[in-house]
Amino acid sequence: MEAVIKSIIYFIVAGFCEIGGGYLIWLWLREGGAIWLAVLGGIILVLYGVVATLQPANFGRVYAAYGGIFIAMAIIWGWQVDKVTPDRFDIIGGLICLVGMAMIMYWPRN
Repeated sequence: MEAVIKSIIYFIVAGFCEIGGGYLIWLWLREGGAIWLAVLGGIILVLYGVVATLQPANFGRVYAAYGGIFIAMAIIWGWQVDKVTPDRFDIIGGLICLVGMAMIMYWPRN
């Protein structure tokens, strides 16, 4: 169980790095922000790549499962940062992705 909790923490940290880094670059390109936002965003995106490698599974499985976490976190980010309230389809879709993520990453295998 401890390994699963550690893995989930890695997924969440990686998600914040990818979404946060991408958002900083978005602010630079789309909102006319300062260049330092892009530089910081790039550094944070590199950290995302490093954090994702800490997962205990193989590359394909980690990245497939990470997609579910990313979708759920992006919905929450949009709600909390962009102030776009998720509708029932966002929530249902996000939950489906999380169930799929859990199956891909944590379902017992031989």
